[in-house]
Amino acid sequence: MINNFDELLTQARELETSVVAIAAPYDVDTLKAVKVGEDEGLIEAILVGDKQRIAIEADKVDYKLVEDRVIDVKDDDVAALEAVKQVDIGRADFVMKGLVSSATILKAVLNQDFGLRTGQLLSYVAALDIPKEDKLLFMTDPAININPNLKEKVHITQNAVQMVKALGVEQPKVAALAAIEKPNDKMPATLDAANLAKMSREGKFKGSIVDGPLAFDNAVSLKAKERKGIESIVAGQADIFLVPYIEVGNVLYKALTYYADTKIAGIVMGAKVPVAMSSRADDYLNKLTSMALGKIVANY
Repeated sequence: MINNFDELLTQARELETSVVAIAAPYDVDTLKAVKVGEDEGLIEAILVGDKQRIAIEADKVDYKLVEDRVIDVKDDDVAALEAVKQVDIGRADFVMKGLVSSATILKAVLNQDFGLRTGQLLSYVAALDIPKEDKLLFMTDPAININPNLKEKVHITQNAVQMVKALGVEQPKVAALAAIEKPNDKMPATLDAANLAKMSREGKFKGSIVDGPLAFDNAVSLKAKERKGIESIVAGQADIFLVPYIEVGNVLYKALTYYADTKIAGIVMGAKVPVAMSSRADDYLNKLTSMALGKIVANY
């Protein structure tokens, strides 16, 4: 099992070099991540976008472009499509978002002609390397699905479990988060969480355990679990936090980043291959780790 990002990068380096197609890599941190990743044999990159813009940023990190691995297109929508197409034609193993919007890259992933759709809902899964924890934790979905219904939460949970299993967790424990621990008709998140827990008991999520509703403290703290008398295998030792809607995930994601010095890597699951997707504010190490995460999942 991979317990932190150092171990994640180590395992990714041990795998055969993967090719990642990056749409619109117009920032220094993405290109520094590419340079470090290629130097370490982690990845080989196909850069898709305005070649002049890419070259300007590449010069800043002393990264030398390789002619046959740069696809010169000016338009962001076309760049996203071309990046996805590299997987479809067998030239790349997975995709990464550069300075294009999430909507643009996801639209390309779902393209009917050469997209990567599977019938599964696309969702974002974040890996969290929190300094005080002795293992990686995971959160979904703080980035794509705004207010998912119960059926969509099933897909989101399945996607997260698949990713976490790729990192060596044999039976991931999923906490369906809410504000309280009992179903309440006035709080839809608690009802969805209870239904997901029921599905889990009935065998819907094979190879994992889903329980809820659980407040965040009960999901992470055995002490809180014991004080409240909660009977749950997941409580106090959750691997995955399933947030009820995007605002909860977004606030938690940023609070952990800015107040708990958490390092975060993330990918989109549900397509034929993972899509590495990091924030424009992330530094090169976070982007490199997202590449490593995508590589491991692509090889799972």
